[in-house]
Amino acid sequence: MSENVRVRFAPSPTGFLHIGGARTALFNWLYARQSNGVFILRIEDTDRERSTDEYIDAILQGMKWLGLECDEGPFRQTDRFDIYKKNVEKLLNEGKAYWCYCSPEELETNRKEAMKLGRALKYSGKCRDLKEPVPGVEPVVRFKMPLQGSTYVEDMVKGNVVFENEQLDDLIIQRSDGTPTYNLTVVVDDVDMGITHIIRGDDHLNNTPRQVQLYDALGFDMPKFAHLPMILGSDKARLSKRHGATSVMAYYDMGYLPEALVNYLVRLGWSYGDQEVFSKEELIKYFSFNNVGKAAAVFNPEKLLWLNQQYIINSSNERLAELVIPFLIKDGTIFENQHIDMTWLAKAVSTLKERSKTLVELATSLRYYLAEEVEFDEKARNKFLNENSRALLTELKDGLAAMDNFSEEEIEKLFKAIVERHEVKLGKLAQPVRVALTGGTQSPGIFEVIDVIGKDNTLKRLKKSIDSI
Repeated sequence: MSENVRVRFAPSPTGFLHIGGARTALFNWLYARQSNGVFILRIEDTDRERSTDEYIDAILQGMKWLGLECDEGPFRQTDRFDIYKKNVEKLLNEGKAYWCYCSPEELETNRKEAMKLGRALKYSGKCRDLKEPVPGVEPVVRFKMPLQGSTYVEDMVKGNVVFENEQLDDLIIQRSDGTPTYNLTVVVDDVDMGITHIIRGDDHLNNTPRQVQLYDALGFDMPKFAHLPMILGSDKARLSKRHGATSVMAYYDMGYLPEALVNYLVRLGWSYGDQEVFSKEELIKYFSFNNVGKAAAVFNPEKLLWLNQQYIINSSNERLAELVIPFLIKDGTIFENQHIDMTWLAKAVSTLKERSKTLVELATSLRYYLAEEVEFDEKARNKFLNENSRALLTELKDGLAAMDNFSEEEIEKLFKAIVERHEVKLGKLAQPVRVALTGGTQSPGIFEVIDVIGKDNTLKRLKKSIDSI
């Protein structure tokens, strides 16, 4: 086997790219990058009823957003049926597989009987030594599993795992319609693509002894295996929609940064000391299967949200300004192709990013900087925009209008002069101004808010509020 590391991510396009699949793709990608190896994307679309091009596009979109670019592919299994057929014929010709003529009704009866007796379902093997075909029946092809002994799987995460062969039945490798099944296609593809390491979720572990036997029967070299622990919800049940969003692109829609999700996913089952926040370069440098845990990982949405906030805080204002644009369009704050001064928007972002856990929150907060009309919180308006504040607001408006050097420093000086003259605390002026300019009582520092909103808009909003009192 080549020493060059070749790994693959092989999703079934029967749904969107979900959290578990994304983590599997990430671990494969990290191992390939660390080893200067090759990361391959293969689409396992032999389930024709459930596989769709829409889901393929969604998987590609999710991987692109996460920055998990592949080196080869995507390859589709439906383009490779001739290769699978040749391998099935090889097994039949060598007596390592056989035609099975058992009807679905007969197999269902056997299944019910096994359930009734409380034992695992296992095919009886009645067609193993059949010499003649059964007329009028479209047969499947079954692989002859060894009836005795054990199958050993050396796993980079689980250690040595032993399966008793008497517990494994003769699996179907080709359906009655001639299409191959998963366990055959995955072995043939991994060999054909030179895969050296199979890194996947441990829900596939029970398939591994069957695949090991297929490798042996077909005369193929064995790859190395690494089965990753499952991801569970907070109730320790398998992660599902009832625990919240499981689709990767749902996290894009909720305003998460891709690097935050990547950082969080890699920490689900892997650790490096006590470090929580990693750059991609650090992940590639430090990643090792020695630090992948055997126990299932619990998905914690609050931890992911915290991590996302850290990435927002530490992102450049210019990048966040670019990223927030789609969210501003989506919530109607701006319209598509509207000209926005990106330097100004970056300045506005700088005042809000430490208060924003997601890009959605950032877009919502930016609304009062960008909107033509201020949306007032009625309770705040009634409390602060009244006769008690009219004189202070008017004096501030006139002072700002006369200001030649419109800057945070000069704005602060004007505020202090007014409150000292009226012998009131700063809040007596700042809160009415904050409501007049933003519509509510929560915002960054009032001086920087005025500086970002700009002289013309500030005067316009103050005048409108004064006139409404």
